Amino acid sequence: MSMIHFVGGEKGGVGKSVLSRLLSQYFLDNSVSFSGLDADQSHATLTRYYSDFTSAINLDEFESIDGIMEMALEEERQVLIDLPAQSERFLDKWIEENGVLELCEEMGVKLVYWYTVDGGPDSVNLLQKFLKKYNHQIHCVVVKNHGCGSDFSGIEALPELATAQSAMMAEQIVLPALHTPTMEKIDKLGLSFWAAANLKESGTKHLSLMERQRSKVWVKKGYTAVKSVMNQLNAE
Repeated sequence: MSMIHFVGGEKGGVGKSVLSRLLSQYFLDNSVSFSGLDADQSHATLTRYYSDFTSAINLDEFESIDGIMEMALEEERQVLIDLPAQSERFLDKWIEENGVLELCEEMGVKLVYWYTVDGGPDSVNLLQKFLKKYNHQIHCVVVKNHGCGSDFSGIEALPELATAQSAMMAEQIVLPALHTPTMEKIDKLGLSFWAAANLKESGTKHLSLMERQRSKVWVKKGYTAVKSVMNQLNAE
């Protein structure tokens, strides 16, 4: 069964692209067929780090975003879309005017929204609106990014989240924080998360021994959280 994974959260600076990169690396390391789509035209982060597996789409044009469904239906794979901030209005329009939810149900394609949050009031309010809008229609994975926040009590207290979780249409995971200077160096060197954890040959851009070790530990923790979600989705 193909799955469509939207990585969003509406609010800027919550780590959507970091999560998209982690998911991409997870699929690669586990030999899972996937295609990445980069909808963030301003930064094109996913394209920069995983160019061999990613192409650009324009959320302003149905003809471009239609490629999501076409990819999911032409062969069994994971389709990963890195969304920019404040993009839900474009996604909503595409879903509503094209009957995307109905088409996915008809064709056996699962829709998953990885909703990345930092725990602040904006994230709380935006997640609440999303859960009300797509009540039990899209599987929502709430990703509490500890690299961007530490207090997620407002998220955890949302009654809409509790209701969605009881219906098996939502779950919460933690994306651990990676030591900030290490993450900044990974980004400065333009390394994939595999390269960050493994490259060490002279003449290549690479991290120090302990930076590589920190990266390995962080990736392993991230993979554990992602694996729990994928196991649940595959079991449904």
